[in-house]
Amino acid sequence: MKIGIDGRAAKWYRGTGIGTYTYQLITNLNKIDTLNEYLLFSPEGLDIKNLNNNFTLKKVDDNTTENFWENVRVPNILTDKNMELYHIPQNGVGLSENIYCKKIITLHDIIPLKMPDTVSDRYLKIFNEEMPKIIDSCDGIITVSEFSKEDIAKEFNYPKDKIFVTHLAAEDIYRPLGKSSCQKIIKEKYKIDKNFILYVGGLSPRKNIKGLIEAYSLLPAETREKTKLVITGKKGLSYDSYLKRARDLKISDDVIFTDFIPLEDLPIFYNACEMLVYPSFYEGFGLPPLEAMACGTPVIASNRTSIPEICENTAILIDPEDINQLAERIFLVLNDSLLKLSMVNNSIKTSRKFSFEKTALKTLNAYKKTIG
Repeated sequence: MKIGIDGRAAKWYRGTGIGTYTYQLITNLNKIDTLNEYLLFSPEGLDIKNLNNNFTLKKVDDNTTENFWENVRVPNILTDKNMELYHIPQNGVGLSENIYCKKIITLHDIIPLKMPDTVSDRYLKIFNEEMPKIIDSCDGIITVSEFSKEDIAKEFNYPKDKIFVTHLAAEDIYRPLGKSSCQKIIKEKYKIDKNFILYVGGLSPRKNIKGLIEAYSLLPAETREKTKLVITGKKGLSYDSYLKRARDLKISDDVIFTDFIPLEDLPIFYNACEMLVYPSFYEGFGLPPLEAMACGTPVIASNRTSIPEICENTAILIDPEDINQLAERIFLVLNDSLLKLSMVNNSIKTSRKFSFEKTALKTLNAYKKTIG
């Protein structure tokens, strides 16, 4: 097979879900496949080591701005007419019209259709205007959970036999590290010198950050004094409302907003914290719980959408709209050492069931079936 892959997300969006997925897909296809030919369309500087001889990098323009979706909306110029399949990993956005081969996209989720008020106006406009046309023109769809497969099939009336599920995984950097040494680094670099509960992810209203803050406020004062709430993620439009909510609840001294955390520091945060809390209303997959579990970190997560599929019987699952329940579960994990130890052991076991090598193998199978 001769396969083209739009690799721009791996360069422009590294550290986010779509960027991580694209980077790891290419990296692991390179590990497992020396037979098929690959054309990687990416700006110069794509940092993937030791590409095999069957991988060719096709340089594309690097005219990046602040908005990723506007950048990838401009299609790559495809001049190789011998390709048998072209793959767009970023929800199909940027699918070229001058394609002479089969087309497959990875559609991670359909959040703009389900929760339009939780995505940017720019992305919502692109999704609404372009996604029906993209879906109609592609020959297969890869998605990241069985939940998303059902969502896509129903919303777009797309044949289920042309939708392929390839679960994601935690990257190799996520592994158990010494807790005390990680806490020391956090104290020195981020000035966080207390135990803490962690949230990792975006600050979209879909992520239920306000609910997390409200649940944390219900913890006893002496618990909040010993254990802070650390919320990572780039401060965007919703940040001011979260900060205001913490101030209104008179807990702003106990809630720490770090802003964006570099990829290399995330494993340190996961290992230093008491637990990850991920009370999202909607996820196509949800990488942070799996990353935390790979570090041996207890996880409390939402019982909605794809999250139970990923967390299996390892995380404590809660109704994201039940603030009292969330507060009770946080307090329980903080104070039950035997429960915490059990969660640590189960977290590592569950995370090992997922790997990006499996993702690549299932993707290769999707390529074969789509071409075949």
